[in-house]
Amino acid sequence: MLGGYRIEGRRAAEIAASVERAVGAGELEPGQLLPPMRELAVELGVNPNTVAAAYRTLRERGVIETAGRRGSRVRPRPATTGREHARVVVPEGVRDVANGNPDPALLPSLAKAFAAAAEQGDREPVLYGADPVEPELGRMARAELDAAGVPEGPLAVVSGSLDAIERVLAAHLKPGDTVAVEDPGWGSLLDLIPALGLRTAPVAVDDEGPLVDDVRRALAAGARALIVTCRAQNPTGAAVSATRARGLRSVLREHPEILLVEDDHGHGIVDLPLHPLSGTTHTWAFVRSVAKAYGPDLRLAVLTGDPVTLDRVRGRQRLGPGWVSRLQQRAVARLWADGALDPTAVARAYGSRRDLLLAALAERGVEAHGRSGLNVWIPVPDETTTVARLLHAGWAVAPGARFRASAPPGIRVTVSTLTPTEAAPLADAVASAVAPAPARRYV
Repeated sequence: MLGGYRIEGRRAAEIAASVERAVGAGELEPGQLLPPMRELAVELGVNPNTVAAAYRTLRERGVIETAGRRGSRVRPRPATTGREHARVVVPEGVRDVANGNPDPALLPSLAKAFAAAAEQGDREPVLYGADPVEPELGRMARAELDAAGVPEGPLAVVSGSLDAIERVLAAHLKPGDTVAVEDPGWGSLLDLIPALGLRTAPVAVDDEGPLVDDVRRALAAGARALIVTCRAQNPTGAAVSATRARGLRSVLREHPEILLVEDDHGHGIVDLPLHPLSGTTHTWAFVRSVAKAYGPDLRLAVLTGDPVTLDRVRGRQRLGPGWVSRLQQRAVARLWADGALDPTAVARAYGSRRDLLLAALAERGVEAHGRSGLNVWIPVPDETTTVARLLHAGWAVAPGARFRASAPPGIRVTVSTLTPTEAAPLADAVASAVAPAPARRYV
């Protein structure tokens, strides 16, 4: 019996499901200690090996964590619940600057590209056994990677950045391994890592990317992998600078055995140069998604890396979805070939919106960060109070809890559709929301 909840089941799968249901329903709280395996086995009348198997399943699914003799406990943020609990419900009449989406007006039209791809598909249908990478898309992607200084390597096409990262981590790591990850960082990634049964080693971030000393400590402590966002980091807008890249490469050379994963999802919407780290370690992967520049619904990213990593990823992909639709790949290749997007103009538009808000916040004495991408990160003393005050003032922002492991509180503001006339009122609202409440006077 845990508090008011009784774990049930006779088989390992039933016991694991019982615990997972309780965690999802909030009946078992984050940090709560589970019964020792032998004790639970006696209570349920089962073999201790059955409970051990159940706990192993829960650990691999990211529901619990085990710390040797200190026992097993519910993770602080179980992967079963994710970060959806921290989302803000946007009431009618409230301006939504929380969603993290690109501006639909800056996305290219897909109709012509898909029509051309469909016509080609009628002439040359793709059948089983075909190359999983559309040749024209692969050629153009490789040319851009070469121009950016990303090392030569095989290519794969996957269903977005998160799909790529999951496949790469699964190809090299085992449950219990530790992954160094940016904090604050992408909420979906922070959920994915424990869902794979992996541990998270938070690495602090400033405007130029992950802090070198934090990365050094994480790798020295045994992290098996490091994930870095090259540009347009979510939620802070950080972009790895040339100086930071040199420092990170120096640390990585001391740990050539670790897995390095770089996420360049900001390609096409930022005007800052890429400073790749790939190739510094023996095992690496570099992924570029088209979601932010061409539309999230395309669900397509190009992945390259060392031959072993790509061989494992492509081999496992063949046993699952097989490949990403060549029709879809042809459409993206056509968008690239036709110049359907002007990256310079898009980057300029997002940059001007960020700069307007950052300048307005600075005028009001509010610290904020947003070197690239779609978002501005604002440190705050209390997230709950700030979010509630802004909602009352007519602005829905994203609470930092969605993006943090151990980093200080903050809020994320998506500037992608922010208009020039909105920057000052939003900055006024933020300044008011983060100000201390006036002291009560008692007469």
